[in-house]
Parts: sequence; structure tokens; C-alpha cells
Amino acid sequence: MQFKPKSLILGMALALSSSALYAAVSAEEAAKLGDSLTPMGGEVAGNIAGTIPAWTGGLSTSDDRYVNPYANEKPLFTITADNMAQYQANLTPGQQALMQKYPDTYKINVYPTHRSASIPDSVIASTKENALNATLTSDGNGISNLNEGVAFPIPANGLEAIWNHMTRFRGGALERTFVQVPVQANGSFTPVKINEKMSWPTYLNGKNSDQDNILFYFVQQVQAPARLTGNVLLVHETVNQITQPRQAWTYNAGQRRVRRAPQIAYDAPGTATDGQRTTDNLDMFNGAPDRYDWNLVGKQELYIPYNNFKLADRELKYKEILQPGHINPELTRYELHRVWKVEATLKDSARHIYAKRTFYIDEDTWQIAVVDHYDGRGELWRVGEAYHLQYRDVNVPWIAAEALYDLQSGRYLVGSLTNEEGIGFDFTQRFKYKDFTPQAIRRLGKR
Repeated sequence: MQFKPKSLILGMALALSSSALYAAVSAEEAAKLGDSLTPMGGEVAGNIAGTIPAWTGGLSTSDDRYVNPYANEKPLFTITADNMAQYQANLTPGQQALMQKYPDTYKINVYPTHRSASIPDSVIASTKENALNATLTSDGNGISNLNEGVAFPIPANGLEAIWNHMTRFRGGALERTFVQVPVQANGSFTPVKINEKMSWPTYLNGKNSDQDNILFYFVQQVQAPARLTGNVLLVHETVNQITQPRQAWTYNAGQRRVRRAPQIAYDAPGTATDGQRTTDNLDMFNGAPDRYDWNLVGKQELYIPYNNFKLADRELKYKEILQPGHINPELTRYELHRVWKVEATLKDSARHIYAKRTFYIDEDTWQIAVVDHYDGRGELWRVGEAYHLQYRDVNVPWIAAEALYDLQSGRYLVGSLTNEEGIGFDFTQRFKYKDFTPQAIRRLGKR
């Protein structure tokens, strides 16, 4: 059942106009953070039915991030094509479509709900500052007075909600090595090994003059298979991509040249994805929001991937995870959580392969959990899921993997898998500005 807390949503049913006033919340509203609201803006209280518990601070820290604190739990029940009508109110259209397409193999194992999300105290403090000071600018395409952490923990509209996903805390700086796997309809696949480095400006060793409008710096290097090795992507992700478009460069190993790449945005094909993902599908959604009208529909209780420690198990092999049509459902964990439902509708004046996207965003982390993508005919096309994982050693809520299922072709793409890649996500790294320059990616490409 959907509900719309009036204290949190004002005028959300109306699409934002260019004359809208984007104001920070009052001190009285901000005082709810850490009281009736979690530091990230979720409701502290559980639901009336008792199937969603109260938030009590999240999982405690642990030196071993991959130890599963819920390993002994069994599913409460399993949702399949045969009984999904019983649970329809808590499933997205995309989840139901997956069950209908794969009635013999796709299912959702539902476990007890644990609100495990937690973030460092410093990010809690800066998120509260954002609530008091951050405002949308340029018709919602930029943010002023942005500190580290979620920009709008008490959102008033769809644009603020999607910006919360893009500004959420992801460790500040990290290096990760993972595989991205385009899986064919028959289940065959060739993993693409990728190394990425990311840093938010405040985590760089040393400053640079162009940081005022920078959200983060990003370098992506393909390491395998051999035919793709040496291709490198560099991105300076700007906050306001209308006044200052995303700055991107590519190094092509075959040409041995660094080129500006303004096309790395929106619905341009993603790197090494076999055409199965757009650029703005990475991390469920990224980049400028200007091509869509954003509507904050309200909240909904939904079965979403959560606490996927089993999927992150270091003993698993990729061949055990990846099956024809979808990820092995015996390895995924779903729980009932409250999500913000946000509808993005393509503007009449804009172009994109997705005419509509419906986002379901976890209230405790602002991680997009599920996305339903519709084509120009209004047909459901692709279903995206992010398999939540709390990195307990660093208090970072993020993912064990993300998947994008193509309902039309039967193929799918999985990213961020690290089971066979050692440490996977390394949040201890600190970089210099020179690590995110065209000269740096030229050096990477020659290795």
C-alpha cells in the first residue's frame, strides 16, 4: 500500500516547473533527523504490521565485511509466478514481468527485514547541514551549498529524491576491481574485468581549481579480456551538467590517443556492455537529470534486494551466480522495506531510448533498489536491481552487484561482482588530482 506522509511531501504530485522555488527545509524540520527520522531521512518507526522493524542504528562495525550476520536465517516465504498475485502490492511491474517470463526458474526468497544501513558520524553531521542549506539550482539541474552526504534527506520533490541517490555516501574515495558480465539468453558469458578509481574532491590529496562544480572524479580501466585491454575512461562528474557538462576523455589502445568524449552521457552505450546498458544506467542512474520530468509519487512497501552477504560470498564462482535469464535466485536475499517511488517521464523536447523510468529508492540508504524502464511504445523493457550490501568495516551502504534484465531479448548484464577479485572494493585509497587527468589515462593505457 502506498502512503504519502504530509510532513515529508509537499505538492509532489505536480511536475516541477522552471519557476519552482527550491528551498532548504526549516530548522524545525531538520531537527527530525536523528529523532523521528533516521540521519539519512528514513522513518525511524517500523510499519504498523510489524513486518518492517524500527531503525536502531544499523549494523555494528566489523573488521571482516563479508561475515554474514544473518547466515542462519531461512526464507519466510518464496514468491513465484504461481503465487505472485498474493504479493502484487509489494512487487514492481518489472519484478512481476520477470516471474512471468521465467516461471520455472525466477523467484524471490523473502527473509526477515533488517535495517542494517549506517554511515559515519561525520557524514551524518554534513547531511544535516545539507538539509538546512542545500538547494536546487538551474531548474533542478544543480545544487548549491552541497556538503558530503545526501543532499536532501527530507525531499520535497522527485528531483531532490534522485539527487539523493547521486550524492549519497559511497566511502569518499575508493578503488575497486570487479567483473561486468553480459550474459546471453542461453546463459553463456565472458566476464569483463574492470578497475575503477573514484574520489570526491574533499578526499583528494591536494586541491585543484576546478573543484567548485565537481561531484567526483572517476577513472575506469578495462583489464580483460585481451581484446578490450588498455581502453580507459576518465570522467570529471560535474554537479550542474547544464552550466558545465560532464567532462570525459577516453584512451583507445588501438589508436594510442586520448580524446575528449562528450558523448559519454545519457543513452550512449556503456563501456564493454555488449549494448545492454546505457551510460546513465551505471549505478542504476547517474548524470544530468534534465531530459526527464521527475515526479515524487510517494512511499511504498516493497520486496527489494537487501543484505546480500550470501551473494558476496568469496567462495562463490561466477558460474554459480550467473544462469540463463537471471542471477541464481538461491543466492539473492529480498526483504520488505519502504521505498520512495519516483517516476521520470521523458520531456517532449528530449531524446532517450527510455521514454519512462520508475525508480524505487530505499529510504534508509537512498540507493536505487529497483528500476522499471519503458520504451517509446510504453512497453516494459528492462528491469534493474541493485543487490544491497552494508560494508561493515567502513560504514558504507552500497551493493554486492547490480543487474539489468532485458525482458525482450532475454539477455542481461551484471556489474560490480567481486567474488573472484580479492578485496574488491578498497575504501582505504587516497588519490591526487594528477591521477584523474588525460595524461594519467594515457599512462594507464600503455601498460
